[in-house]
Amino acid sequence: MNPLSTTAPRTRAEFETVVRELYEPLRSHFSPGNARVRPVATGSHCASAAAELEGFSRPLWGLVPLGVHGDFDDWARFREGLVNGTDPDHDEYWGPADDHDQRHVEMAAIGLGLALVPEELWEPLSETERANLADWLNQINDADLPDCNWLFFRVLTNLGLRSVGAEHDPDRTAASLDELESYAVGDGWYTDGPPEEGAPVDYYVPWAIHYYGLLYAVLAEDDDPERAARFRERARSFATHHRAWFDADGRALPYGRSLTYRFAQAGFWGALAFAGVEALPWGQIRGLWARNVRWWLDQPIFTDGGVLSVGYRYPTLKTSEEYNSPNSPYWALKAFLPLALPADHPFWRADEAPLPDLPETTAQPEPGLVVCRDDGHVFALSAGQRSVHGRAKYAKFAYSSAFGFSVGSRRHGPGLAGHDSTLALSLDGESYRIRGDLDETACEDGVLRSRWTPWDGVRVDSWVAPALPWHVRLHRVRTERRLHVDEGGFAIARPDGPRHGTETTDSGAVVRSDAGTSAVRDPLEAREACVVHEEPNTNLYHPRTSVPTLRATLDPDTHWLATAARAHPDRAVDADAPRPTVRHTAERVVVEHDGERVLRVER
Repeated sequence: MNPLSTTAPRTRAEFETVVRELYEPLRSHFSPGNARVRPVATGSHCASAAAELEGFSRPLWGLVPLGVHGDFDDWARFREGLVNGTDPDHDEYWGPADDHDQRHVEMAAIGLGLALVPEELWEPLSETERANLADWLNQINDADLPDCNWLFFRVLTNLGLRSVGAEHDPDRTAASLDELESYAVGDGWYTDGPPEEGAPVDYYVPWAIHYYGLLYAVLAEDDDPERAARFRERARSFATHHRAWFDADGRALPYGRSLTYRFAQAGFWGALAFAGVEALPWGQIRGLWARNVRWWLDQPIFTDGGVLSVGYRYPTLKTSEEYNSPNSPYWALKAFLPLALPADHPFWRADEAPLPDLPETTAQPEPGLVVCRDDGHVFALSAGQRSVHGRAKYAKFAYSSAFGFSVGSRRHGPGLAGHDSTLALSLDGESYRIRGDLDETACEDGVLRSRWTPWDGVRVDSWVAPALPWHVRLHRVRTERRLHVDEGGFAIARPDGPRHGTETTDSGAVVRSDAGTSAVRDPLEAREACVVHEEPNTNLYHPRTSVPTLRATLDPDTHWLATAARAHPDRAVDADAPRPTVRHTAERVVVEHDGERVLRVER
């Protein structure tokens, strides 16, 4: 049930209403003491108290900005929750926050509340209640935190405490900030952790590190102007790269972990506005922000009770991470930071502007991506990253704003390991592995390269490059074992009824549905073409999907495999458009398209 009176907000007042209406279904799920929220019975890897604290704290990411200039009539509930949740003698006490504890994550939203709306969350409290709250928050200064974006939770918590004159730890704050800045790798990019350890580059760059850095730039500018300026300048540089991840309708590339946070994807653009960073014209920034939020609000992302569900475009636990509680999706409300700005801010006065014409291909070596734009279809080719929370989320060959991707199934058999946009290998024809635990990767001159060793005696080198409207993949498989090989194109919705069609030929397979067209072709015509129906609820976008697939069995030897893949939201698109070709010589393998060389690999 969508709880919103409008899914197409455009004015500031309409976005304010969206925040109130997103919050409203949670009210009936608060505990008697208002310190905990439990909308459904599912859980996560953390303790119940911490997961239920998420339901209390995460709505604050939207409610606090709303409260700066707008009206919100339920602050008394949050004051009571703060008092009871931080009182060690109360039944709803949130408990001690140990090292690496989920409770530290949730402290940041409370810190933001102390900084922006102290008149609601601090000043009405008694001296004893303030002391309990400060003591509970200060646990973050005695605990070890993971070396990643989590360090910003300490920073924001201390900023909140400082803003109300409470005890805090400026030394640990400064040390955390120094560590966070060491993650900067140039041109506005960060890694989410020490770069030398192969930390990931994903949405935690825009919606966490940049987002929190821009909050810091505003809240601590007077005391730390040089660092504030650095955070602003990195965000300015990053904006020109990050806009490539969005299509004209507001959809963003689904890539990496924590995608259940949904319209947190818009958070970076809102944080630019909050910090006054006109990295792009204000109309473009507002357009990127608003289109993404509107796209999400029009999707079936709610439970029957109107609560945000775990999932991506629809409710499903299969694509989630072990740390996703029923309350985790409310990090999406980080998108509404611009509501903390006055109505006469340039962000709110600007008319939404469309994206400018962007290049057909944009190489981004930091995350190992080449972002492609094909007649409205935005997708990214990937060299692969270290597999954080699932190989499917970082190591597939392509990620699409229109088709999403699929995760592995618990079942066995060909095609059931989330084989879309990847090469899947098996020794027994039942249990498959996809690319991950990579030995090396590279992004050079728009060509992506990787090497992985799935088993002793098996090594796979892969090259991926755009050849729009296609992309091409070339694999050199050196194996001392007999291998079963599946390679899939983009997964596409498999609806009921006659509108679903498949086609297989000697050179490849095509799937058409109301969601569009997905095709794979084998330029060497060395593999069998088939269509694999993935297990339900494993795709981010659709509960039922099909994947055009190329299949072979390889005997011990060195084998070259070549694949051309494309997809488009139009079901009538020409799947036989001029395709890349492959030439073998004794010295090299050459891939050409439209008379131009796409790849050349020495044998």
